[in-house]
Amino acid sequence: MTGESSKAPVAEVQELSLEAKESQGQNVTPWDVEGAVVDGKAQPINYSDLIENFGTREVDAKLLERFEKLTGQRPHKLLRRGVVFSHRDFGKLLDRYEQKKPFYLYTGRGPSSGNMHIGHMLPLTFCKWLQDVFDVPLVIQLTDDEKFLFKPKLTLDQVYEYSEKAVRELAALGFKPDKTFIFSNMDYMGGAFYRNILAVSRSITFNAAKATFGFNMSDPIGRIHFPSIQIAPAMCSSFPQIFGNRKDIPCLIPCAIDQDPYFRLARDVMERLKHKKPSLLHSKFLPALQGSTTKMSASLDSTAIYMNDTPAQIKNKINRYAFSGGQTSLEEHRMHGGNPDVDVPYQYLTYFLDDDEEIEALAEGYRKGEVSTSEMKARCIKVLQEFIGQVQERAKAVSDQLIKDLRDPDYPRKFAAIEKK
Repeated sequence: MTGESSKAPVAEVQELSLEAKESQGQNVTPWDVEGAVVDGKAQPINYSDLIENFGTREVDAKLLERFEKLTGQRPHKLLRRGVVFSHRDFGKLLDRYEQKKPFYLYTGRGPSSGNMHIGHMLPLTFCKWLQDVFDVPLVIQLTDDEKFLFKPKLTLDQVYEYSEKAVRELAALGFKPDKTFIFSNMDYMGGAFYRNILAVSRSITFNAAKATFGFNMSDPIGRIHFPSIQIAPAMCSSFPQIFGNRKDIPCLIPCAIDQDPYFRLARDVMERLKHKKPSLLHSKFLPALQGSTTKMSASLDSTAIYMNDTPAQIKNKINRYAFSGGQTSLEEHRMHGGNPDVDVPYQYLTYFLDDDEEIEALAEGYRKGEVSTSEMKARCIKVLQEFIGQVQERAKAVSDQLIKDLRDPDYPRKFAAIEKK
């Protein structure tokens, strides 16, 4: 075994870095995630700054205690470990649950390549858990139109094909059509959904969109209009097949923190449009293999572990690319220990390994030098191989009929009988 730390190959680090800039604040938008640069060195994402700058609230122990008391469920590992770290009005959502008032879940997937990576899976698996705990409807928006607008190299046919493939991967996570509606924007556009898009688009000025997203005069008009499309599913009347004509049913949106700007705008206009403001739970980013200064990217293979990777590919990527917090030699590692806080294999384990005691033991052992870099990587490889292998097997069993039912807006869903006013 070796304690050597592994750093990404120089060419690839340069491709990910902020290069030639001596200092720069961190940049977190729906399309770019980069840590700050201080004295020419890229820094990890500062989530405390995001809470302050975005005006959100920390998910604290008191909120988790209330959640457990109301639901009878131990908080999910992502909540317990601070991966889901921030929220907007989750306490009010728990009020509704306590009062037995209806709400629904809304999340999304923007397919820009043929397969998801493990970073895409985190909010989706968390969303499935929330759906099981709260027993509520879920709508999943496939933003194929967004990817066409923001990824100039992609064609309409490509993004639609990617969204079709995404449904099978989503179905492999256990989503059922009696509780879940998955829709492509390119398919579902029209009717009540489009009416709400129009209402939102007239309520948000270009100045507000520019201030929120940084649009400029050379951006295509489709990009400037797109936020209204992502906001509209937060209005329950976009789904009359589930909620009838009601406008008083709010949603809970589990998402990565970079998606929050959309829903800050949504919360600004909802009451004007006679709908309830959405609540949000924000997660941290799964770091790229090269470290926590940026997130995994579906467009750069060496940064990501994909859901179609083979066990050999997973092993090779972790061993070759995963940034290590260990020392440069096994002898030094045994003497001085490593830093699990920057060690990518350990970070991945905190997202995917259920056992809290093992997580704590690995961190403590790594700091003391009792757990080597190769041992940490080996544990990470095994956990990821098992998780991805299980999803791959379930995806093979997904039928075409199940995919059709999940995408059918008129499927007889369990919650279609929600009382209508």
